[in-house]
Amino acid sequence: MALHRKIQLVASGDLRLSANRVGWKFQSEMESKLEAVLSGLGFDVVRGHAYDPVKKHGFIDSQKMGLEVFRQLDPEMPIIVVESVWQYSHHVLPGLTTHLGPILTLANFDGASSGLVGLLNLNGSLTKAGVAYSTLWSVNFDDGFFLGKLKEWLETGWVKHDESHVLPLEQISVEAELQQEARLFAREFRRRKAIMGVFDEGCMGMFNAIVPDNLLNALGIFKERLSQSALYAEMLKVSETEAEEILDWLIEKGMKFNWGSDSALELTWSQSLEQCKMYIAALRMADEYGCDTIGIQYQQGLKDLVASSDLVEGLLNNVNRPPAFTAEGRELFPGKSMPHFNEVDECAGIDALITTQLWEKLGLAPENTLHDIRWGESYHLDGKEEFVWVFLISGAAPPEHFIGGYAGAKSERQPPMYFQKGGGSLKGVSKPGPIVWSRVYIEDDQLCCDLGVGKAVYLPEGETQRRWEATTPAWPIMHAVLPGISRDQMMGRHKANHIQVAYARDHASAIHAAKLKAEVFAALGMRVSWCGELG
Repeated sequence: MALHRKIQLVASGDLRLSANRVGWKFQSEMESKLEAVLSGLGFDVVRGHAYDPVKKHGFIDSQKMGLEVFRQLDPEMPIIVVESVWQYSHHVLPGLTTHLGPILTLANFDGASSGLVGLLNLNGSLTKAGVAYSTLWSVNFDDGFFLGKLKEWLETGWVKHDESHVLPLEQISVEAELQQEARLFAREFRRRKAIMGVFDEGCMGMFNAIVPDNLLNALGIFKERLSQSALYAEMLKVSETEAEEILDWLIEKGMKFNWGSDSALELTWSQSLEQCKMYIAALRMADEYGCDTIGIQYQQGLKDLVASSDLVEGLLNNVNRPPAFTAEGRELFPGKSMPHFNEVDECAGIDALITTQLWEKLGLAPENTLHDIRWGESYHLDGKEEFVWVFLISGAAPPEHFIGGYAGAKSERQPPMYFQKGGGSLKGVSKPGPIVWSRVYIEDDQLCCDLGVGKAVYLPEGETQRRWEATTPAWPIMHAVLPGISRDQMMGRHKANHIQVAYARDHASAIHAAKLKAEVFAALGMRVSWCGELG
């Protein structure tokens, strides 16, 4: 490694031109800082692809382009994948699978541009693909942690992160009765089997979010492969009256809709009505195909036809949700949520389904959701400094998680750079309380899970708003503290852009539920690790 004084640099971007143009400002600033650091250490940067003056950005913006770029690169020269935005991992994954030189994924630790989210998705995809890589992040690329780890990579081709917060489940003390309960639950789950409704697959290049059938089927879960075009066709069968009844129900519950008249930039009544049609259509299709959980891809294809799926996703994940009916008048899944996994993240879908059923068995509120690990900063809480993460997602967060429930929820227009057809979010602030967090991922061709306990905390309104403005103000937010896990430990270990969260009654019930869940996953054949504090 020390013989190489040149470093290749590539940048994976979005598939959507508007998003890449907005994100280029963050990327160019980040690359300038990085190049200055590398130059100061005696290294030259060779950018693997040029800025495109027509597109007005310098990202790799398709798998096709990625293949062309990597064909021209030196496969033995060290390479840094520099990320300041959300990126589609399949743009660069094919080239990285055959790259022989050291690979470093690197992001700016900034909430505004989703670089951390893109980085974690790429890391999870590389992990699943069995590609060796190192990873780093920094706010300004001048802190001691970053500079020390960067020098480590430049000298050795590898960066090792602290994983002292991680213990294999086998090293955790779990009561024999709990282990037996978990084995019985797993056995019954496999016996009954479940159907996972997948509305198209591979959303936003998330290779890490696709679970091969052999791994999924071993759990007792089987995919029903559905088409988003079929969902759109089903929406056309839903009447205006049926959709209006959903919207009226939400308004009666106290939910606010930030409606305007400019559909290109504002949420409109007709967009919200279209989302209500999708809600009914999704439940009808889940009923028709016997689905126990569903995931709508939304992005490519559906985004060019209808308003976003995000309001739909959050409603589906709530037990108390607007009643929906078949065309013949039969209520669909009364008194139950329909666990929905945002962006067709099948790893999250496994987690959502099992958590829902397990929490019901434990008498806990079964509502759960994934969030993006978007960003975070330290904050003074209860007399001490805590690192408070911003967990944020465009959809899937249920009103049960919010302060005030539906009365504390709003629907605001999704950002036009991503959602040109509009549609509203289901926005709220997650209530303070104990949580169990987890992430299912694939490593060494095996399903794995990291999990632990934490807490959603209350931050003053001004601080909440500041964090919203530093990320995406239209999306639901959770202020999360993960005891026993530092910022850099979490970033160095986590194998996905998403993290699953569910509430418990108190700290003791969170520990109990997390241990039971861990043992259930292990009984189903997963490799399970406990992360963070145990008690």
